[in-house]
Amino acid sequence: MKLNRSCLTDRQAWNTAFVRLPEFDWEKMTEATEQSPVWVHFGAGNIFRGFIAVLQQRLLEEGLEKSGIIAADTFDFDIIDKIYTPHDSMTMMVGLKPDGTMDREVIASVAKGVKADVNDEKEFGSLVRVFENPSLQMASFTITEKGYALTNFKGELFPVVEKDMQEGPEKASHAMSIVAALLLKRYEAGRFPLALVSMDNCSHNGEKLKSSVVAIAKAWVEKGFAPEGFLTWVEDEDHVSFPWSMIDKITPRPAEEVQKALEEDGIEEMAPIITSRNTYIAPFVNAEIPQYLVVEDRFPNGRPALDKAGVYLTDRDTVNQTERMKVTTCLNPLHTALAVYGCVLGYNSIAAEMKDEDLKALVERIGYQEGMPVVTDPGILSPEAFVKEVIDYRLPNPFIPDTPQRIATDTSQKVAIRFGETIKAYLADVSLDVNSLTAIPLAIAGWLRYLLGVNDEGTEMEISSDPMLEALKEQLKGISLGEVPQEKGFLNEILSNSVLFGTDLVEAGLSEKIEAMFCEMLEGPGAVRKTLKKYMAM
Repeated sequence: MKLNRSCLTDRQAWNTAFVRLPEFDWEKMTEATEQSPVWVHFGAGNIFRGFIAVLQQRLLEEGLEKSGIIAADTFDFDIIDKIYTPHDSMTMMVGLKPDGTMDREVIASVAKGVKADVNDEKEFGSLVRVFENPSLQMASFTITEKGYALTNFKGELFPVVEKDMQEGPEKASHAMSIVAALLLKRYEAGRFPLALVSMDNCSHNGEKLKSSVVAIAKAWVEKGFAPEGFLTWVEDEDHVSFPWSMIDKITPRPAEEVQKALEEDGIEEMAPIITSRNTYIAPFVNAEIPQYLVVEDRFPNGRPALDKAGVYLTDRDTVNQTERMKVTTCLNPLHTALAVYGCVLGYNSIAAEMKDEDLKALVERIGYQEGMPVVTDPGILSPEAFVKEVIDYRLPNPFIPDTPQRIATDTSQKVAIRFGETIKAYLADVSLDVNSLTAIPLAIAGWLRYLLGVNDEGTEMEISSDPMLEALKEQLKGISLGEVPQEKGFLNEILSNSVLFGTDLVEAGLSEKIEAMFCEMLEGPGAVRKTLKKYMAM
């Protein structure tokens, strides 16, 4: 059995392999998409294939939509050539349950995959025709936060962006330039309204998307590549909107166990590939079952009935509050704490860490005890229920192949939000005592101990990539396992960095506690475990 349009005519074989097939007319869907496209998505990777495309599949099956999604990729064209094209843009979706069972379903709601490459006349021409069509309602994005960036950390334009601004839309290369070029085609075709919806896992994602697109448009207007009305149109959210969203679903890299299970049941050609851009991707997507998507309901040209597929459609403030609930309290702080301690304690699985009584106690205290007093309640989701699902169901799922090493990547860019926001909330509330916090300071101390690059057994370990790694290592220079500094305040230079932590931890009164915890972890091999046990028993 092969994953392509042929599976639609051999339903019995697929049913025997416990695979659910789409319940809509695939041929009619592709025809309808060609004639009246409604939805384009940029970023053809796993979160799109395993979550967002499933939403449209549900609407197609219920007769609420006729057309599918056009998947476009601006970065890794091998995904289109080697994953989409051979499988008729279909995906084998595998939902991984904590009991080891799998939900299997062929997702066929993507009408076609397209390379968003201005140098490929045929491919890009098909995208231009889609954007010129009045029927198009939305273009969504999962291109990672880096995909929206136009400048480096010094605020300087990336060379590719500067080149795009100088040479204009016909030679666009950066993702944001390509989007701006397609918007210019839509403007010239009739100024038809459109929603551009970032579904990337980052704060104020719609704002980031708009800022970048507007910057490109402004540069092109100034250089005469586009009329002034184009910039006015892009900036007017009654014509071009940039809704905010919050997305949550763990979709790790394809697991070998899943590939083997599929192939044992007769499903051929499931092996992952590594693209020329080093993307590790397979014809299947494995992911957890829980998923959340909250979207600001601002669509000037209408939208698919996403609310009928389980999406929360709401206002911008509620989106922001939901994202804040997740990132500052209910999920991300727990993940980061597990990541740094998991690396130091020798774990290679987030799920395995949740069997460790000390680590489970750590995340329970961060989530239930220290986070809940200041959690943002969005009203549409219960923070208590959300964090309980995370701790009891999601993180312990042994069939989600996620590692602390992956989660530990770029931690310096995360601690200000994941821990700093809770600390600031305690400082702002006269009824709360910031010195009552224990687990959050312990998580910060654990991160600093992790940065030494030595595990709890006293042997060298690899530190995950981080843009501030060299600067932080320099500030920790001279500190080593088995040698506890006698000087008080030796961490003050780091802990007073309000950019790093979201607030000055020295002024907040937490630096002495964090430093003491850090020193206890330096006493020798096994000191991290000993320190963890001590504070979790308090």
